[in-house]
Amino acid sequence: MKKINKEKLPALWERLADEAALYLPVEEDGVVNFAPWKEGAAVNLDVINTMVPPKHLVFPQSENYLRFHVEGSKLEIEPLDVDGPYVVFGARPCDVAGIAIIDKLFLDEPCDTLYKERRDNGTIISLGCNEPEETCFCTSFDLEPGFSPDADISTWDLGEYLLWEPRNEKGQALTAKLDDLLEAADSGAAQAVEKLRQDAASREAAVVREHGWEVQGVKEALEDKFDSEIWDEIYRRCLGCGVCTYLCPTCHCFDVQDYSKGQEGLRFRCWDSCMFGDFTLMAHGENPRPTQKERVRQRFMHKLLYYPSNFEVYACVGCGRCVRKCPVSIDITQVIKAAGGVE
Repeated sequence: MKKINKEKLPALWERLADEAALYLPVEEDGVVNFAPWKEGAAVNLDVINTMVPPKHLVFPQSENYLRFHVEGSKLEIEPLDVDGPYVVFGARPCDVAGIAIIDKLFLDEPCDTLYKERRDNGTIISLGCNEPEETCFCTSFDLEPGFSPDADISTWDLGEYLLWEPRNEKGQALTAKLDDLLEAADSGAAQAVEKLRQDAASREAAVVREHGWEVQGVKEALEDKFDSEIWDEIYRRCLGCGVCTYLCPTCHCFDVQDYSKGQEGLRFRCWDSCMFGDFTLMAHGENPRPTQKERVRQRFMHKLLYYPSNFEVYACVGCGRCVRKCPVSIDITQVIKAAGGVE
């Protein structure tokens, strides 16, 4: 295990930016989001959750992936290159877990090669949470606010220093390039990290217990709730704005469209949302989910029943963004409680 004095972080970021495109939490106009690093950027490592998760760095909101040209009956297709190497610094454990959940879908057979290439190009450096927010509930989904096993490198804030631990070969390779900026951690580092992990998990679990719900058993409880009255109670407030899906670290619905001008154009994919009225709309006009009730039900059934049935993990990481930002206060934790989460 290594450590780095926080006074050396600007030098570290400059070195990382020399190696690859570097993204980290940057504050602008009071809002913190992952943005490209540049000298003098207002980096904020204290905020627990950025407004938008770093999901867009591995799964862009809009992505051109081929160019086409038509001449008579001849069609020419040119695949477009994926962006080069990049480093994500300071991703919280819930957001790293969200990317790992998306991996299960896109990297399973048949593999999405576009996603895989972009994913392989990235190195993710996580930052454990010392003090989870009141709306955090990652421990309910068997995650730890203080630890990210899916990161390439894990770090923890110990005040004057960040502790630094590579988790795999990719993390070890990058660490070796930064050796002159890092120091060997003392023998008490592992105990300090373990205490941070236990304290953070204990504080978050206490908040969840206070709210009186538990996710255990909710998948089984939802198996016979497709026609339940709970959806009548929940959907009526929904505006169909899609903010819950766009801020979610695990939502991954997308559309494929062409932009053409004359005889040539681009094909791109872009995020979509199951909350939108034209989502899954067929070319002949049929819509298998024509009402907002059906769309709201699909969102929660997908996260809490369909996804875990296929991949053995809930499609939620308890970051709390949808709870904080829904304009009509639709709360997934209350859905879990109403559906039958064990108290």
